Amino acid sequence: MSNIGSYEERIKNFDWNIAEKELDYKPGNILNIGWYCSDRICQMGKADKPGLIWEGSTGITKKYTYNDIRLTTNTIGQFLRDLGVRPEDRVCLFMDKIPELYLGFLGVLKIGAIVQPLFSAFGDESLFIRLDNAETTAIITQRKHAPKIRKILDKMPYLKHIIIVDADPSKPLGEREVAFDLEAAPKVDQFEIHPTTSESPSVLHYTSGTTGQPKGVKHVHYSLISQYLTSKWVLDLRDSDVYWCTADPGWVTGTSYGIIGSFSNGVTQCVLDAGFSAENWYRFIEKYKITMWYSAPTAIRSLMKAGDEIIKKFDLSSLRHLASVGEPLNSEAVIWSERVFGKPFLDTYWQTETGSIMISNYPGMKIKPGSMGKPFPGITATVIHPETYEPFNETGKIGLIALKPGWPSMMRMYWRNEETYKKKFQNGWYLPGDRSSIDNEGYFWFVGRDDDVINTGGHLVSPFEVESALLEHPAVAESAVVAKPDFVNMEVVKAFVTLKPGFVASKDLDLDIMNFVRKKLSPLAMPQEIEFIDTLPKTRSGKIMRRILHAKEWGEEIGDTSTLEND
Repeated sequence: MSNIGSYEERIKNFDWNIAEKELDYKPGNILNIGWYCSDRICQMGKADKPGLIWEGSTGITKKYTYNDIRLTTNTIGQFLRDLGVRPEDRVCLFMDKIPELYLGFLGVLKIGAIVQPLFSAFGDESLFIRLDNAETTAIITQRKHAPKIRKILDKMPYLKHIIIVDADPSKPLGEREVAFDLEAAPKVDQFEIHPTTSESPSVLHYTSGTTGQPKGVKHVHYSLISQYLTSKWVLDLRDSDVYWCTADPGWVTGTSYGIIGSFSNGVTQCVLDAGFSAENWYRFIEKYKITMWYSAPTAIRSLMKAGDEIIKKFDLSSLRHLASVGEPLNSEAVIWSERVFGKPFLDTYWQTETGSIMISNYPGMKIKPGSMGKPFPGITATVIHPETYEPFNETGKIGLIALKPGWPSMMRMYWRNEETYKKKFQNGWYLPGDRSSIDNEGYFWFVGRDDDVINTGGHLVSPFEVESALLEHPAVAESAVVAKPDFVNMEVVKAFVTLKPGFVASKDLDLDIMNFVRKKLSPLAMPQEIEFIDTLPKTRSGKIMRRILHAKEWGEEIGDTSTLEND
């Protein structure tokens, strides 16, 4: 029996105080995520339970019990407090997926400061834009990343402290730099947690969106309520689980579900800080007997590309539950995972601004491959007309996904950008910026970003739907679909395709793939052009950068490419 039990029963008379009671939180009390993810778990009798098992690219491993997590986060908090970091100061975490990243996140929260996680592969310009917007007080980083900060330091008078966690003692530190060795630092047992409350700011995540400068999404400590309960009901986290969330905490999945959700539920979490390969990932699952695996469609498709034979080398029987996040999960990937792992990846839909899972598939619920699933209990979601912002009265209509504001982890603002924040709300709804339809059973079906949907001759075509069809062709490894300008139809479908080993680009293959899609979907959805390329542009977190392909087709500025995998 899953944690959520019957979905239908859960949505009846749902109240977020279910989570408040389980966390022993009463409105008006102190609420500090750092304390709930460490000290509280120890008080529950799990002090000696492994909380974090980390493995680096060279095979080095480190293990932390929940008491270790409590002590190390206290130690980090004390170090920051002694430096003069104050409540609501912004503290940036700019590190690879090392233990200090996970522990530092909780340590910053314990002193009431705002944690600002940034992806360690950002270049100096991308880093500056985000630090400048937040007027960051301190940054915790590694010596390999310090040169990027030094390059822009003169432009950041507000940045008082650059904390290097692996400083070389034989070399002098630079301007405003200070060394901090977590393993050598005396552990702090007694520590006064800052008395943050439900609306105290906690995390400032930056999201690029499709236009304009990156936006700082501010969350508060009350987000814990959503993150705890969605981890329990959607990811089905249980006390006995060994959990692996493959997301980097530079992105929201890596914090909401790679730190807060797992630690607040007191489970054992594993982290692999190494480059992707199917063999590495399967070995990691086998070695640590992973039971719950939360990953991304791009990674899943890469595993599919590696083939089924490699899976037979490993014992993956520990896997109990699989979920996916980051972009829509193609139906083929769901069917494939059910075939090779004996269970499907369940798609989950949410974004940085929502802070937690909004629409999802659930353990025990009927799965429709390719569907986003249904709203989480307590979330009111629908599809509305893109011009009137009124909900559709009939099923199957494509419109904007709309969420009724008020869930605990909803963003409270875009940092220093009130105008853009207000635009996200229309007619009493929060608009994530995605299009979907709802079928007659209440399942949501993703169509695309509001600005990704292809309008060809007045007919809306879903890039995701075409990409899904392309992936079912035996020659296609990966695909990305964008609109191409057309004099008659305004826009037509263009596909970028990478081929599986053994296939060679040719005019005949081009026509074969076009006809395959035409037959599978419709003549309107058939790509009018297919461009065969060696690799698709992706972020280092694995998302295909369709906007780059779109910009090239329309002769537009490509914009910030600092998060590109091969940049």
